[in-house]
Amino acid sequence: MKVSVDISLYPLDKNYEKPIIAFIEKLKESPFTVLENPLSTQIYGDYDAVMDLIKNAMKETFLTEEMAVFTMKFIKGDRL
Repeated sequence: MKVSVDISLYPLDKNYEKPIIAFIEKLKESPFTVLENPLSTQIYGDYDAVMDLIKNAMKETFLTEEMAVFTMKFIKGDRL
């Protein structure tokens, strides 16, 4: 099953750019299509593999940042 995910990361720190860039770069290491815009990042691919990637990238962010918020929207199917 394919999935499309729209993700926004809000590090609660005045130096917010570095963790956002690191998170996006982690997603881009994958074989999936990853698109960026000023407000969010979209990733498209197989549900199980995309969820594993997001889970690991989020964990890395939570381990390195004192406080961060993620918002996500999930759509069944490849909306690319």
